[in-house]
Amino acid sequence: MSVAGRVIPRLLIAGTQSGVGKSSVTLALVAALRRRGLKVQTFKVGPDYLDPGHLARLSGRPCYNLDSWMAPRDYLRRLFFETGADADICLVEGVMGLFDGSSSDSLSGSSAEIAAWLDIPVVLVIDSHGMARSVAALVSGYSNFAAGVALAGVIANRCGSARHAELLGDSLHSAGQPPLLGAVPRDGLPRLASRHLGLVSAAEQQLPPELIEALAAAAEQSVDLETLLSRARSARPVTEGSEPIVPAAGGRPVRLGVARDAAFQFYYPDLFDQLTVRGCQPVFFSPLEDRVLPENLDGLYLGGGYPELHAGKLSGNVDMLAAIRAFCTGEKPVYAECGGLIYLTRGVECADRTVPLVGAIPVWTRMLPRRKTLGYVAARLTENSLFGATGAVFRGHEFHYSELVDDPVGRDGWQAAYQLTENRNGDIRPEGYQKGNILASYAHLHLASQPEALDSFVAVLRQVGGLPEGNRHHAM
Repeated sequence: MSVAGRVIPRLLIAGTQSGVGKSSVTLALVAALRRRGLKVQTFKVGPDYLDPGHLARLSGRPCYNLDSWMAPRDYLRRLFFETGADADICLVEGVMGLFDGSSSDSLSGSSAEIAAWLDIPVVLVIDSHGMARSVAALVSGYSNFAAGVALAGVIANRCGSARHAELLGDSLHSAGQPPLLGAVPRDGLPRLASRHLGLVSAAEQQLPPELIEALAAAAEQSVDLETLLSRARSARPVTEGSEPIVPAAGGRPVRLGVARDAAFQFYYPDLFDQLTVRGCQPVFFSPLEDRVLPENLDGLYLGGGYPELHAGKLSGNVDMLAAIRAFCTGEKPVYAECGGLIYLTRGVECADRTVPLVGAIPVWTRMLPRRKTLGYVAARLTENSLFGATGAVFRGHEFHYSELVDDPVGRDGWQAAYQLTENRNGDIRPEGYQKGNILASYAHLHLASQPEALDSFVAVLRQVGGLPEGNRHHAM
């Protein structure tokens, strides 16, 4: 049953632009509030997988992505309500600058759109180096730019001194702008390792206790946490929105093997929540460490990550390669995204070596010195597939530094299952490589918000896994 009008203390930590330190500030706030004994639920705007890993580790709870381009409003409202209702405070880390998103002429895909959809007060993080009264003009612009986006206060990062912080606070006050909630001195936050667009993942950097303590201490010393909490608690009641979507009628429970370790770690946790309510149990295993697959699996899901960084160890685990290869030659579904796609190819060509991998897809992958693709995509099914019938459309994103050396389509029965449209430029191309029970793609689809797709996927798992060996047919 839907519950209306519940007060959920909440703030969105946004930046004026990328690089102002909002990720470190958010982590510091989570660490400090957790040290005070509060239950903190975290969220991340956008399709990012790296920041959520750190936020989850510090909060002790799964971090959920809120992406208004990939997922519809009602779904995100339900997700926020259901996962944040029992928390003392919800902290949402923004993406890029507050108003940066998928469009140059609307709020689409931006942190501001999430703030408006969920009525979340915004704490704006600025780089205050070399700035005095101009801070008021800057904040005024962000405060008045879009209706429905309300600033609760400002945190000045890279502040020069106590006197500098006083000048910034006075400037905001005299101009009638939201107050200064904190001033973090230059080098006041511990440095976190970074790679590509974001942090090194939580699976690679364990965030030792001393680092977490340093983050918490920085927030305690530099931010008025009591006022920040007061602003969060003054947020208006939030409603769940529409009734939750009821999954399709159940059947026998199924087990989905999910690759999860340092090489394969890019998953949205709400996907597993949605699969679980449909009677599909995720069973995690490590292609790096395990020698055999878990028993009694009805399908495999090989997610994204950094298999190229662990290619030697993956290639050396010949028992697991053989187990995956054998599973792919059967009839049970195999779904692979980005890093999982790389893993299923013949191998990966790195700068200094060529490393063989599973070989289920008859082409090689090569790493590139620069990013190949970054952006939102829409995938329209051009073939019946694991997730539905021809014509179904899903949204997702691509982000990778590799490419397939050759096109699998037309080789040994491989087909393109998607017509992929890039949101940035409208370019359309065939993608989604499918043969029999295998579907692999560079696109990370947001399937958790697509109930029909999950119903279809679980139905395929039940149908193929439950039929006698001699009577099985591909359900695609």
